[in-house]
Amino acid sequence: MKLLFIVNPISGGVDKEPFLKQAETLCKNYGLEYDIFKTTGVNDHEEALKVLHESKPTKVISVGGDGTTLFTSILLLGTGYPMGIIPLGSANGMATELFVNPSPIEAFKDIIMSDIVEGLDILKINNEFYTLHIGDVGINASIVDSYEKDENRGMTTYAKYFMEELKQLKPFPIKVVTNEETIETHVLMSAICNSRKYGTGVPLNIVGNPMDGKFEIVLIESINLSSLLKAGLSAFDDKFYDNQTSQVLSTSMAEFIFDTPRLLQLDGEVIGKFKNISIELLAGAVNLITTGKNKYIKNH
Repeated sequence: MKLLFIVNPISGGVDKEPFLKQAETLCKNYGLEYDIFKTTGVNDHEEALKVLHESKPTKVISVGGDGTTLFTSILLLGTGYPMGIIPLGSANGMATELFVNPSPIEAFKDIIMSDIVEGLDILKINNEFYTLHIGDVGINASIVDSYEKDENRGMTTYAKYFMEELKQLKPFPIKVVTNEETIETHVLMSAICNSRKYGTGVPLNIVGNPMDGKFEIVLIESINLSSLLKAGLSAFDDKFYDNQTSQVLSTSMAEFIFDTPRLLQLDGEVIGKFKNISIELLAGAVNLITTGKNKYIKNH
C-alpha cells in the first residue's frame, strides 16, 4: 500500500506536524510507503496534480479542515483515486457529517484498515466552483466575512454575528428553477445543501445525505428572532430548525435567479456576487474511504 498525504499546514490554525510524525511512525512500522504534499497557496492544484501522477498512491489522505477536503476532492475528480479524511481544521464539519473518527490518528488507522469505498456527491456551481458541504446566499454569506476576520472562533462568535446580521437583514426576492418545479418567493437565505449542518453545528437541512445522488435547496423565509434571543446559544442545535420557516426542495439540478447580484459563500469561503447561480450535482464523483459507522452508506 502507498499513501499520499495532502496537507494544508495552516488550516484552522492547527499544527499538523504532531499528527504527521505519528502517521510516519505507523507507516514505517507497518512497511507502508508514503508521499506528502503540503499546500502553499501558490499553484497548489497544478503542483498537487504532478505529485499525484508521480506518486500513484493506493489511497489519498486529506489532512486539514473542510477546505482541504474540498481541495483534495476536486484534485481527485475523474482520477479514480480513493480519498480518506483526517479532521484537523477549525470546524471539521464535513468530517463530522461523514462519521469520521474525531481523533486524527484513529481516523488514519481507519483509512489504512478500511476496504469500504463509497461514492460521495459533489456540487458544481456556475460550471466553475465546487462545494461538498453547504453554500448559501443571504444571512450566512454576510456573516462568513466577519466571522473569518475575527480571532475568536466557535459557536459563541458565530452566534454573535448571526444575531447582529439577523437584526438588520431584510428578505429579498428569489426565483428557483429545478427539474421538478419553479418557485418565486422572498427569503432571508437561500442555501445549497449537500449535507445537514454547518461546521459550527447549526442545522439547516435535517433530511440531507451527501451520498444519495441528490442535494437540497433550503429557502429560509423567516426566523423567529425573539425565540432565538431568549434561548441564546442553546438554540444553536437541532432546535434551531424549529425557529425558522423554510421550504426544502430535493433535486439534482437547479438555478437561482436574483433581482441583483448577491453574495455567495461555499464551504465557508466567500466566492463573489452573482445574479444567476446554476447548481449541478456530480453524483458519487468522489471515492470516499469510509467505515461501517457511516450511516449514509448503502449497505449500512
